[in-house]
Amino acid sequence: MKLNAVELREVALPLVSPFRTSLGTQTVRTALLVRVLSDEGEGWGECAAEDEPTYCPEYLAGAADVIKRFMLPALAPLDLEPAAVGPALRHLRGHPMAKAAVETAVLDCWLRARRTSLAAHLGGVRRRVRVGVSVGITETVDALLDTVDRHLTAGYARIKLKIEPGWDLEPVRAVRETFGAGVMLTVDANTAYQPGDLRHLAKLDAYGLALVEQPFAPDDLHAHAALAARMDTPVCLDESITSARDAAEAIRRGACSIINIKPGRVGGYLEARRIHDLAQANGVPVWCGGMLETGLGRAANLALASLPGFTLPGDISATERYYHRDITRPFVLDGGELPVPAEPGLGVLPEEADLQACTTAVETVSCTF
Repeated sequence: MKLNAVELREVALPLVSPFRTSLGTQTVRTALLVRVLSDEGEGWGECAAEDEPTYCPEYLAGAADVIKRFMLPALAPLDLEPAAVGPALRHLRGHPMAKAAVETAVLDCWLRARRTSLAAHLGGVRRRVRVGVSVGITETVDALLDTVDRHLTAGYARIKLKIEPGWDLEPVRAVRETFGAGVMLTVDANTAYQPGDLRHLAKLDAYGLALVEQPFAPDDLHAHAALAARMDTPVCLDESITSARDAAEAIRRGACSIINIKPGRVGGYLEARRIHDLAQANGVPVWCGGMLETGLGRAANLALASLPGFTLPGDISATERYYHRDITRPFVLDGGELPVPAEPGLGVLPEEADLQACTTAVETVSCTF
């Protein structure tokens, strides 16, 4: 498959409500969409980077720049297949989210031409997957309880609470006491704590959590291992895992017993599958994290979550959880589950009117370097 051109499109989708974590508050999701145009058709990918380098070192404008200036010239001369994208870009250090977006677009194009779905290509075994919902930090505990009640009424299979120092034990206690032991409840700190907080975090054991996610800095496996040894609650890693090699080291050191796989963070869906395979071989459950994706990224995440090792509900919420208007057909929650797209490639395409309505910038780059 030969690339003819690549379209880089920035879109801005207002969120249904502000989403606050320990890293900040979002009211609009700005996303970079990558559309490859080839001799076999077209394909779409989505870059998970955010406007600012807070969750990870990448940011949206930088991702667009590195794709245009360095990745496309490396790929343009090649006879491409999806598995060749990663090796062709290996000489470029970092930028996993930009690499993932390009690889996904190539995957989508290549699979559409071969009438194969992404789920089938990755080895998915489910037609529907259980999903959870991530609840941001709210102004009051009462507001948190109202939000959780709304999501449980909608049927979500798991509730994840964002926490930070000063917003942890009390809101978690209130949710558990209000909604009972039958609710699958997890917490996510997004690296907000320090190793000196071990004793405090261990108090979360009282609330029957399914896991505590990424309390410490990404490079501090030692602190995570110490917490895992101290707590009954399983420790899950997110930001610490950027590759299958990272996952192997974290498992070896006892720093986690569960892994959150975000395809953008690890460099794409093929590396995400490698992490899944490694974790499954070591008896470590995995689940698919979310980055407030549009329908394109949501469709691809559902394909990944259909693999057999994804035994915990992921952050792949229904469209209406985040957006009044998305760029694809909406994904609708049914009995705590979402359907895995079965059509070729990602299984969805942008709706032209919706895409145009949220587009803020677009550039087409010729691949005749």
